[in-house]
Amino acid sequence: MKNGRIESFLAQFGSVLVFIFLISTLGAARQKETRAITGSAAKSGAPADLKVAPDLEARLARFRRVQMPFRTAGLSAREQQLVRKLVEACGYLESIYWRQSDPEGLALYQSLASSRNRRDVQLRRYLWINASRFDLIDDNKPFVGTETMPPGQGFYPANLTSDRVEQYVKEHPEQKAAIYDQFTIVRWHDEKLEAVPYRIAFRAYLEPAAKALRAAAKLSDDAAFAKFLQLRADALLSDDYFPSDLAWLELKNPKFDVIFAPYETYLDGLLGVKGSYGAAVMVRNERESKKLELFQQYVPQIQDALPLAAEDRPSKHGLETPMEVMDAPFRAGDLTHGYQAVADNLPNDPRVHEQKGSKKLFFKNFMDARVNYIILPLARKLMEPEQAAQVTGEGYLLGTITHEICHGLGPAFARTSSDKSAGKVDIREAIGPAYSGLEEAKADVCGMFALKWMADHGALPKEKLEESYASYVGDLFRTVRFGTAEAHGQAEMMEFNYLSERGAIRRNASGRYAIDYEKMPGAEADLAKELLETEATGDRARADNWFKKYGTMPEKLKASLKAASGVPVDLDPVFSFAERVR
Repeated sequence: MKNGRIESFLAQFGSVLVFIFLISTLGAARQKETRAITGSAAKSGAPADLKVAPDLEARLARFRRVQMPFRTAGLSAREQQLVRKLVEACGYLESIYWRQSDPEGLALYQSLASSRNRRDVQLRRYLWINASRFDLIDDNKPFVGTETMPPGQGFYPANLTSDRVEQYVKEHPEQKAAIYDQFTIVRWHDEKLEAVPYRIAFRAYLEPAAKALRAAAKLSDDAAFAKFLQLRADALLSDDYFPSDLAWLELKNPKFDVIFAPYETYLDGLLGVKGSYGAAVMVRNERESKKLELFQQYVPQIQDALPLAAEDRPSKHGLETPMEVMDAPFRAGDLTHGYQAVADNLPNDPRVHEQKGSKKLFFKNFMDARVNYIILPLARKLMEPEQAAQVTGEGYLLGTITHEICHGLGPAFARTSSDKSAGKVDIREAIGPAYSGLEEAKADVCGMFALKWMADHGALPKEKLEESYASYVGDLFRTVRFGTAEAHGQAEMMEFNYLSERGAIRRNASGRYAIDYEKMPGAEADLAKELLETEATGDRARADNWFKKYGTMPEKLKASLKAASGVPVDLDPVFSFAERVR
């Protein structure tokens, strides 16, 4: 990746002084522990002496540009207008996401808008892919400038540490709830930490987003969907997503749907609790959605079968498990930058899980692209030919379905005391920054455990198990290339190392890998038990030590992955709608 060279250097565009003033102003704001959340940068181009990675072209080549068109066939003019209004709403969340991820990176991205210099164009595209100046597949090292990525990104003051936060809340316990709230940003004010609610910090974007959602509601012929959009518009301005989450789960086979909330906490490397805004507009794939009915009926039984004490796995009987296969003609925020999700399990609120369950969403257009452009080519290069042939789109889909189901299974809360009657604690808060990787690993491993359970109980043909295991391992090779700075990469690197230690995956003399299908089920069950118990007990040290033990990429795997360097690392989706950040 690092051998490419860009031949031409930057010819300076516009006023260097304006750009330097802009960056220095933003840098000063960081030192004062505040974040810019409104306004836009001058669009003049970057200064020639700005340090930029010399191999941008090679880095860009690791992301396969794939068209994700908005297909209007079968949609009425009113329905097409509805989709466009939802896309408009998504654009406002895009603008917030950048300010959560890297405000200074946004300033640089905007400054390059009018430049036609080759290096500027490449730099701007790579900024878009990462939504920051930090390379997600190079351990978040800067690819422009020299500043290292603050673990709290745009959510906290740049020099704040988790130890300092913990000490501060001990001294000011009345502020703990606000500082740890999923929907606040934290800054210094008069030498005290101040938690500012999202509804205030990002009001300039949330108000027009809510207005667009309400306009979309008026275009919907589905009364339940229109009600949900109205409730979600209210939630944007109150930071209370609970009522609209319940309404979302009550939708019955909607033709159109949206993800539209600060759900995920992947960006928060400091406390692991702050939600980043993400959005997706989705159109139902009816034929593929019907295939999910098989899985819906077994969710409560899979929960009951997990290798975890009964008191730590609340019953799922009688709860909603809506599942939808959708095409996503547009995504924004944390769903369009960096790791390209092919499925989601939402919402993440454990109160919703207890009362209603969660919704499993599968993005068919993204899943097809991942399988065809990444997983299948990787398997052919890294696995024994006979087993590589068992890697299929269907096998990958089965594992993805149970992965998303298992995000909603296991413990709903953590108990941080040996007394099992002790109060409930949010798992995310208890585990801290390692939570995202832990939860992704739990969903992976419990998903494979679920497939084995379904095969053992006649719900799936037993011959599908090997296909599913092979497809799962093929995807491990895809994901570990993201590195351990990314939650999915951290999770699957640990899984690979543990399964290798147990002999379920082994490397032969040619550098290719083989699966021991007899050892795989036992190893997956034991790993599932470890991860589930870690979440149930909220044991942060146990999680940190487990990932430390199994989180490093082996040198032999690095050597094998070189053979697949020509295979893209991920997708770079291109939508029918303009990319826009305000």
